[in-house]
Amino acid sequence: MALSSNHPSTTGFPSAPWSHPSRDVLQELHTQAQTGLSKKEAAERLQRFGPNTLRSHAQRSAWSIWIDQFRSLIVVLLLVAALAAWAFGETLEAVSVAVVISVNALVGFGTEMRAVRSMEVLRQLGRVATRVRRSGITMDIEADTVVPGDIVLIEGGDVITADLRILDASNLQADESTLTGESLPVSKNADPVPEDTILAERADMLFKGTSISRGSGEAVVVATGMDTELGTISRLVEQSEEPRTPLELRLDRLGNKLLRITLVIAALATLAGVARGREWLLMVEMGVALAVAAVPEGLPVVATIALASGLREMARRNALINRLSSVETLGATTVILTDKTGTLTANQMEAIRIVTADIDLDTTPDDGYDVSAPAEISSIDSVRLLLETGVLCNNASIEEGISLGDPTELALLRAGDRLGIPRATLLQGHPRVSEEAFDPDTRMMATCHGEDDHFLIAVKGAPDHVLSHATRIFEQGAIRPMSPTERDDWLTRNDALAADGLRVLGFAMRESNSSNATPYENLVFLGLAGLQDPPRADVATAISSCREAGVDVVMVTGDQQATARAVASSLGIADGPALQGRDLLEPVSAEQLLDYRIFSRVNPEQKLQILRAFQDAGHTVAMTGDGVNDAPALKAADIGVAMGLRGTQVAKEAADMILKDDAFSTIVVAIERGRVIFDNIRRFLVFLLSCNLSEVLVVGLASAAGAPLPILPLQLLFLNFVTDIFPALALGVGTGEPGIMQRPPRPSDEDILGRRQWVDIGIFGALITFATLSVFGLSHWWLELSPTSAITTSFLTLALAQLWNVVNMRTPGSPLLANDVLRNRWVLRSLALCVLLVLGAVYIPPLAAVLSLVPPTWQEWLLIVGFSLFPVVTGQWVLAWRNR
Repeated sequence: MALSSNHPSTTGFPSAPWSHPSRDVLQELHTQAQTGLSKKEAAERLQRFGPNTLRSHAQRSAWSIWIDQFRSLIVVLLLVAALAAWAFGETLEAVSVAVVISVNALVGFGTEMRAVRSMEVLRQLGRVATRVRRSGITMDIEADTVVPGDIVLIEGGDVITADLRILDASNLQADESTLTGESLPVSKNADPVPEDTILAERADMLFKGTSISRGSGEAVVVATGMDTELGTISRLVEQSEEPRTPLELRLDRLGNKLLRITLVIAALATLAGVARGREWLLMVEMGVALAVAAVPEGLPVVATIALASGLREMARRNALINRLSSVETLGATTVILTDKTGTLTANQMEAIRIVTADIDLDTTPDDGYDVSAPAEISSIDSVRLLLETGVLCNNASIEEGISLGDPTELALLRAGDRLGIPRATLLQGHPRVSEEAFDPDTRMMATCHGEDDHFLIAVKGAPDHVLSHATRIFEQGAIRPMSPTERDDWLTRNDALAADGLRVLGFAMRESNSSNATPYENLVFLGLAGLQDPPRADVATAISSCREAGVDVVMVTGDQQATARAVASSLGIADGPALQGRDLLEPVSAEQLLDYRIFSRVNPEQKLQILRAFQDAGHTVAMTGDGVNDAPALKAADIGVAMGLRGTQVAKEAADMILKDDAFSTIVVAIERGRVIFDNIRRFLVFLLSCNLSEVLVVGLASAAGAPLPILPLQLLFLNFVTDIFPALALGVGTGEPGIMQRPPRPSDEDILGRRQWVDIGIFGALITFATLSVFGLSHWWLELSPTSAITTSFLTLALAQLWNVVNMRTPGSPLLANDVLRNRWVLRSLALCVLLVLGAVYIPPLAAVLSLVPPTWQEWLLIVGFSLFPVVTGQWVLAWRNR
């Protein structure tokens, strides 16, 4: 079937592109494999076909957020109270309750709207990139700007972002389990298949949402967005709700428990008041007000704000959190399993040592690779041949000053450039024919170059693996056999280089008259290259901080044992022995694994084995990774940490956290922020519940004793609005105590409110209750004030005592004045605002009339202020006693 010669169809792809030769598909899409689309054509197609995205979940509208403010049981109770008051002719009270409901809803709407929008912005930070060729230049672009006709370069670990027709493949395999359910990787090639081939057997196609598990290749985009196979499926799938996080579930359980308890208390208080002859409508309103006072209805909003604030701070400091539930887990981390290259080190490789049979070239740069006589050095045949091999067996690129690719391969390209061996010139004389992609099992990579019947196979990889496949060696311009003794000598040299902290690569080549020859047979060994990747400047300090915080750091790397030990020793991780991957081939107990802090030459399966050993021992483990094969361990870790700069898309998708700068110190920052966020949530819960408990006790004890009510329902609702919103929000965004990383990690299964926190709630709530009832009793029976004046004194005492209670939220042992609470500018601002609101309640006539309050005399103010300070003064004594 001939393809149309017109522009690409509106759907983006030719009919059944898998059934036609790749050249015909390219022709149909009006693109070329060597150059790709021009930037102008790509922009036009983006306009025509739209962004390469699936139909996304609709953002929560402002209307839905507003409606949600009225869906809680507490708001329903308030509405019932307002309707009851209106039905009994209490119009002023009905309007007042309605105003309180509206104000609460407005505050909740404003804060929740901000939190939701913050989370939506954060989700946009984790953008997926695709490597394409446009106008002959290789570049990384955002996946949503990919268009039909783009030439895509793919390699192991990439997530496929559009439907692709393969043009060229080398050892290519794809994981299509997300689309077909097939658990095993599927081999891919460029050969067309019959038109009626089912999706799972279209070997020449790659599909959006799948991933590359091995190999490399090139392909052309034939469909984007909703026109892809994944888009077709997504039309049939109903949008599912985002799962509740463990933290949200814990908060819900806490709220429901409090609601049940307080409803019982409110009912008993109501019945007790009615039994003592009080007006039943007043007692019903009081019962509803008690229920509202006892349950912190602002809790979900404050928790969301605290989390969103922390996540924004983490994103600002280069830690992007994919899952909200990870925040509380971060603070409980006890072990970090970290790789070496790019995380502990700068990932800025430079070739500083070249060792061949003819010369041991040691260049110790002050600032990168620096050779004083490149022409003289490059004239040495063995050095030139080694570097030519490293430049040819290479997938990195340096074009127009832009470097793309693996840092090790980029270092080889830079070394070649400085010695007069540029890649572009070399490829003109030795065009690439095929590639044997790097395999974690063989630990080598090979490329084939040449034409007609003369081909050069270039090989690089782990020195021991390269040497095991080499039978000959290049020396003094000639090739000769290599003896077993020489091979052992080279392994010794390799160990010596690695012991200096260098990453060592071995190089070999062979000539062949066929491009299909097995690459790793009868190799000619060329020598070794030592590459230096210096430790990051901030890593040693970060590791020291981990030790102080009770967090153990374990290096798990694929690098050689000597290199791993040298770097680990220089950074202070460990000076002891390293366990190698081959040691794990034999049965090793979990207890033995826990004794090591350096693991070298490990494969992804062994990483998972090490991870589970620490988890089984009760540790909360954060693990770093960047490759597609790291995905299982990243997913299994309590906190999977992917590298944002060099990490594959599969690793990023599997991780809980992405480091935008690939820096180990960022993990430490994230752990610190996780601890701060958990402390903030715990702190504002203690504050809210101690204040709410005091309100319940003030009314409940007075009702039980048959005394006059110290506070009226509307006054209680007003106080609940003041204390539940502003100070609690301020406590939720605290920056944390300076010594928070000197504390040991908390157990991961620890409740939000432990025994100590419940004791604090009881103590502080009882102190506020005592102060309030004392003032009311003195005003009513000793000073014999009018009922309105007596209630005013108890109202103001309760209000101010709850505000000063913020000071009791400081961490035990922290300075009285210089602590996290008083350093928090939002706390001070919220206190100032709340004091103004409380004063307005008694000095603004319309509001005072609604709340049944009168301005106190100066003698009454002395009583109010003195007793309102009693809970905070006594609370500070309690904190000091506990600290001792």
